[in-house]
Amino acid sequence: MDYQLLLETILKYKNQSIVVVDADGNIVFFNDIKGEIFETDPKYAIGKNILDIFSGIDKEKSTLYRVITHKIPIVNNIQTFHTFKGNKVTSITTTLPILVGGNIIGAVEILEDINDYKKLSDTIILSKHSSDPEHDSPEYKSNGTQYTLNDIIGDSKSVEELKKKVYKIADSSSSVLIYGETGTGKELVAQSIHNASFKRRKAPFIAQNCAAIPDSLLESILFGTSLGSFTGAKEKLGLFELADGGTLLLDEINSMNLELQAKLLRVLQEGRIRRVGSDKTVAVDVRIIASTNVPPMEAVEKGIIRRDLYYRLNVIGLHIDPLRVRKTDIDVLTRYFIDFYNRILSKEITGLSNKCKELFNQYNWPGNVRELKYTIENIINFIEGNEITENDMPEHILRFVETSYMHVEQKTHIEDAAVADIQPLTETIENIERDLIIKALLKSKGNKSKAASLLKIPRQTLNNKVIKYNIKENYLVE
Repeated sequence: MDYQLLLETILKYKNQSIVVVDADGNIVFFNDIKGEIFETDPKYAIGKNILDIFSGIDKEKSTLYRVITHKIPIVNNIQTFHTFKGNKVTSITTTLPILVGGNIIGAVEILEDINDYKKLSDTIILSKHSSDPEHDSPEYKSNGTQYTLNDIIGDSKSVEELKKKVYKIADSSSSVLIYGETGTGKELVAQSIHNASFKRRKAPFIAQNCAAIPDSLLESILFGTSLGSFTGAKEKLGLFELADGGTLLLDEINSMNLELQAKLLRVLQEGRIRRVGSDKTVAVDVRIIASTNVPPMEAVEKGIIRRDLYYRLNVIGLHIDPLRVRKTDIDVLTRYFIDFYNRILSKEITGLSNKCKELFNQYNWPGNVRELKYTIENIINFIEGNEITENDMPEHILRFVETSYMHVEQKTHIEDAAVADIQPLTETIENIERDLIIKALLKSKGNKSKAASLLKIPRQTLNNKVIKYNIKENYLVE
């Protein structure tokens, strides 16, 4: 640990509750202003792993571990955990990487009481995202964003149309409803709209996931609270007031309860908010962008989005196509993520082999661009050569492609048999039986016992049929 840098980091946030960890997630310093977050003696905590101090959080959920791994800040994340004493705490955290010469040496997490958070720009320290000249502009350094329109990667017709729409509507004040499956990049598009706006780009961009916190808390976070509105309540700005002049993204709007949706509709219509417990209204100038991973009309029909709110939000509707229907973008995105992780992980991967390109295009990418991104990261972490080959591919992708191929092959075989001259029944049954045995052996990775179990036949029967049908040895990998 660079102790000079550590000291500078501590002094910078000395008036806030913070925890500093090294690159292995071990605590090197913490400061608990109110004594309510850590609930443990520093003498015990120093040197311990962060997961040993905060229970209920694993490596995948830990913001500190995610920042250590990806070297990218996580800003104003609402996080619930249990202290060392077992008490439940909900806090707003901003987690930042500590870098020396591009190498991660640790991370610092600033924790704020859910009732005490300030403007997002007060704690944002953004790492440079790309060489795009727009990212060098100070306008993007403190408005709460990481992405501009140039970060929407792809050359398919649907991506080009999406970019054109973003340009056209950027300076409008009309509400926007973005629909896209999980992992398609809804927040990326929302930030791009904000940063393409000459009117709003210097003002805050604030994102709130409506599914991340309880309904009772969401209202006070959105609209703020007045002094004494409930026990312990303070005068607190809500996200609408914090985002005044800028943009508020309401992610997973379909998770917001219907009563709060009605209050949101009133704010959209009147342009004024009322803090919880107050009888005064405050005018706000905020552009609302909402997003959902459920088809909007389906959500309306199911009663999880109010019909009147849908009409008010969907003044401008944007649809992000899933990756499986814009296959031409896979190669472009793959190249982009390889270059990105080459820089992050200090590798020199040249690209995919021809076979891997086929596999990537055959796979359906249910997690969309996010899945593709982290698949590339996974491969580059383990790869030994300079080209990604079939041997580097994740097992689930290989399994999916093999199963799909066998399904298509079997379906084609049956369809061909149906339209061809009638074949002897015994020969047709034997062909189908051979295909099923091959499929079972592939699924069981050549384990005959497992394959026999899948087919619900004795292992010896399977052995006899393998010999009978002269099934190739490459299906048998025992």
